[in-house]
Amino acid sequence: MVFRLIYITFAGNMATDKARIKDIAERAGVSVGTVDRVLHNRPNVSKKALDKVQKALDEMNYKPNMYASALAYNKKYTFYCIIPKHESEAYWEEVEEGAQAACERRSDFGISVKMMYYNRFSVDTFTRTMNECLKQDPNGVIIVPSRLDVTRRFTDQLHELGVPFILLDSYMPDLKPLSFFGQDSFSSGYFAARMLMMLAPREKEIMLMKQMRGGNVASKQQENRETGFRHYMKDHFPEVAIHEVNLSLDEKREHYDTILDDFFQKHPHIHHCITFNSKAHLVGEYLLRSNRRNVQIMGYDMVEKNADCVRQGSISFLIAQHGYMQGYECIESLFNAIVLKKVVEPVNYMPIELLTKENIDFYRRKNIG
Repeated sequence: MVFRLIYITFAGNMATDKARIKDIAERAGVSVGTVDRVLHNRPNVSKKALDKVQKALDEMNYKPNMYASALAYNKKYTFYCIIPKHESEAYWEEVEEGAQAACERRSDFGISVKMMYYNRFSVDTFTRTMNECLKQDPNGVIIVPSRLDVTRRFTDQLHELGVPFILLDSYMPDLKPLSFFGQDSFSSGYFAARMLMMLAPREKEIMLMKQMRGGNVASKQQENRETGFRHYMKDHFPEVAIHEVNLSLDEKREHYDTILDDFFQKHPHIHHCITFNSKAHLVGEYLLRSNRRNVQIMGYDMVEKNADCVRQGSISFLIAQHGYMQGYECIESLFNAIVLKKVVEPVNYMPIELLTKENIDFYRRKNIG
């Protein structure tokens, strides 16, 4: 027979003391087994016994040690992460690694995460992925949302099922998530414009590189960054022309050089480029191949191909948004809310950090111990 001692922490005058279930049982005048069933919300406890235990707990100013209780309960928890399909060395890969690292840290609690993917430009694939997720009976869900109306169909079901969910990347408060992690994308775009124009205050033209499909960019976050960027430019540099070039996701990558050659022939006086996605390296690598040293780029996300272009000088700045930290903290928030029954912060904006050739090698991606 195996005996297990469960220790209880008390507040008030006994804040530093610890007691066993036996102490509560003696005070209440019931068995140890009855106290154990009450503390763990198990059945087969009479109202009379429940009242006695509750009275004893109140008198002792009982505060449960949720961390120890969660370990003792030995339950398994599976969280699902719904994110866009992506290539290697993409922002989403950072998110995945952070989420997996958090699960490894909490492995004693039976925490695991399963990744599910959808096409960012296809509502149908989002719908199929969410339907499949719901069939798996998740304990918690992390969602990179599609359109508001489409995402709401599934978040409403999660609310009905009592399944907490976290929004990542795009904040949609109307969906009433447990929490949100991501940048304030409007402020990020506004900041990007301000930094860019400190470098280019006399420029008359700027290149804006997009990757679209069917006339749409991949995310609401990118749209909001552009809105913030254009808001700053309209207020402070209304005379600057912003020329868009689309490295279309419907095109093969080997055609991108031709598109960029044509663009720079038509706009020979452009010296600065900005993009609001994580693919600044597409232009950066082109500039290195074509030896165009008079064009500088500002982009997003600390992925390795972008970092290489920063080191070689074709990208001047990257705005980092801590994809690894976002994935990690999403899992931590679900763990705290579901396992430890803690209240979590509802809105978590990531820092807007500017990386350059001089500091990029000191940027700590995995900075959570």
